[in-house]
Amino acid sequence: MIPNGDANSVQIGGKGGKSVKAAVLYEAKKPLKIEDVEIDDPKTNEILIRLEAVGVCHTDLSFMQGDMPCPMPIVVGHEGCGIVEKVGPGVTSVQPGDKVITMVSFSCGKCRYCAEGRPTMCAENLNIMMMAELPFFAGKRLHKGSQYIHQLFGLGSFAQYCVVHERSAVKVRKDAPSEVVCLLGCGVTTGLGAAINTAKVRPGQSVVVYGVGGVGLSAVMGAKLAGAGTIIAVARSKNKLDMAKQLGADYVINPSEVPDPAAKVKELTGGAGADVAIEAAGVAAVMQQAFASIHNGGVCVIAGMAPMVSTITFMPFEFLLGKTLKGTVQGDIIASVDVPRFVDMYMAGKLPIDKLISKQFKLSQVNEAFEALENKEVLRSVIKIT
Repeated sequence: MIPNGDANSVQIGGKGGKSVKAAVLYEAKKPLKIEDVEIDDPKTNEILIRLEAVGVCHTDLSFMQGDMPCPMPIVVGHEGCGIVEKVGPGVTSVQPGDKVITMVSFSCGKCRYCAEGRPTMCAENLNIMMMAELPFFAGKRLHKGSQYIHQLFGLGSFAQYCVVHERSAVKVRKDAPSEVVCLLGCGVTTGLGAAINTAKVRPGQSVVVYGVGGVGLSAVMGAKLAGAGTIIAVARSKNKLDMAKQLGADYVINPSEVPDPAAKVKELTGGAGADVAIEAAGVAAVMQQAFASIHNGGVCVIAGMAPMVSTITFMPFEFLLGKTLKGTVQGDIIASVDVPRFVDMYMAGKLPIDKLISKQFKLSQVNEAFEALENKEVLRSVIKIT
């Protein structure tokens, strides 16, 4: 059971910091604990964010279940949206009062990948993910007594407040609803970008998306925005397939009813296969099905996060036929440019990401939210902090 508490109570802590409530993971496969922890003031190039809403993402679940390694204790959560309350020395990109979205992919702006225009591949990202602390080995800002607490992706947004590097957040318009646009911190941008940036879907091309949860449904929207001629969605959930139709899928395939989805994709695309396949289920066997669905010269993009111990097998000859298999990190977006644009598109009614949200939860219900995600009871859900 989760300890009950008022998610809106904040007391001023010592050393200029605050005492806040946060969802702490102490052991894989165990429930998160809502606890009072201390958060330090931001240091150089850091900002303090009062969080308003946080998306419940399957990536968090991968770490919580031990499928991906992380140090503990740790505050998970990374799709945060809130208001900047305080800035540290040297901060130039935001100021107190700005609304920001936290980004799962940090960009240092200086490494070879950032210089090449591929900021989601930033050389600092792996260190941040594996060490679960702020960029440039800057440590952690959360602690309980003398015990410091890690921050997943240098964020740790299942809390009332978080301190992050300013380049881990993107300023967006103040009138955007936090409980919707928070999803742009990871899942929605991954799906949109997988289609638009990574696969580079062109008008008239055929696209199949395997797994239509939050990322996959966003890939469907991305394919539609890019002008795909035929969009096919593959999933076992009728509710998810119905939503895929609403968001632009022309055909849907349920593997429970169709034993060979790849063969069906080829049938629907004239016999050769799809131009583009996007795998968003995070299952090794499904990745192989997605690759089998593309024609010679086609592109298969892996956007799902499978357990680190999983492996996939392909015949090398298929690569001699011109097939391409590639991964994507947060859809290869340029966050400071793409995220505000996506927010504007949502506010203009051109990007219906609000349709992905099945339910809202309180911070005290965070374990229930993850149970609903794991049991496939929701498309996406959001923790409303304030």
